Amino acid sequence: MIRTDDRDKLQNYLSENGIQTLIHYPTPPHKQEAFSEFNKLNFPITEKHSKEVLSLPINKILLNSEVEYLVKILNKY
Repeated sequence: MIRTDDRDKLQNYLSENGIQTLIHYPTPPHKQEAFSEFNKLNFPITEKHSKEVLSLPINKILLNSEVEYLVKILNKY
């Protein structure tokens, strides 16, 4: 996972370069329905992070060349 102020822009850029990303927590945990007793609470850092976090591809079957490509594309950004 990485954090960026321009998550949507970065996600679009990576997608245009063939790199799939995911947003695992678009809603902060304390604002989710399962935690309704906490919905009215304010956790500014958690809320900020939920708008910035982007999950990059990572798994044990990624080839070194794929990782190198990802790093190259990120560095160009």
